[in-house]
Amino acid sequence: MAVETAPVGWMQDWSASGSGKNARIGVLLIHGFTGAPPAMRPWGEFLLSKGYTVRVPLLPGHGTKSEDLNEIKWQEWPAKVKAELNELLKVCDQVFICGLSAGGALALDLAVNPDARLKGLVLVNPLITHSSNPVTSMPLIVGFIISKIVKRFPAVGNDIKRPLMTEHGYDATSTPGAYQLFLMLKTIRRNLGKVEIPLQLFHSVDDHTIPVGNTEVIMREIGSSNKSRIELVNSYHVATLDYDQELIFQNSLTFIEGLTKN
Repeated sequence: MAVETAPVGWMQDWSASGSGKNARIGVLLIHGFTGAPPAMRPWGEFLLSKGYTVRVPLLPGHGTKSEDLNEIKWQEWPAKVKAELNELLKVCDQVFICGLSAGGALALDLAVNPDARLKGLVLVNPLITHSSNPVTSMPLIVGFIISKIVKRFPAVGNDIKRPLMTEHGYDATSTPGAYQLFLMLKTIRRNLGKVEIPLQLFHSVDDHTIPVGNTEVIMREIGSSNKSRIELVNSYHVATLDYDQELIFQNSLTFIEGLTKN
């Protein structure tokens, strides 16, 4: 799942302008922690084929080498996606945000005090609370101490059931980066009740990366009255590249179509 194996141009920010009646409807697609844009690019290209304007950013500290996450502060990730959202809002009248794993947390953060043009969220196996990772599942002070001593642990990405598929993420996990992720999640979760825009959430029954409790927390604590959950029975964590890919794509399209006015 090495970064070096990604298609040329896929390990960087990607954007494309839509066409026809959907050109002024934008979609921001956010990858997960230690992941990369290739996990979201096929989804983005599908929506582009339907005329939507899309952006798939590369999060700070990603797409290069895992050690680069050692130097990242968590505030850089919300800042990056906020800047991407602002770019979409310059050219779009309505915008949707799609997030995978930790990208789901970032999507939720953008929706806390949304622009009126932000119409909905689509989350796939979102991460919002303690994961099964060694650092993020332990008390804050312990995680901080370990992050200063142990700089990396085994990779947590590429949990895909479909053979020969990869998200081209890191082959190791930065411990300091994981600690920053933990800090970010604690902050974002406090504001879930302020998120009131419509939500569509996809959850894999067999997810070996994060526990089902993450989905349950979001569905219980989010302020949205319009919220739905769809179970994925033939995919692991990176479901955007797995056997249920088409189900995600088609249902998200239906979700977006139901909330937009052309």
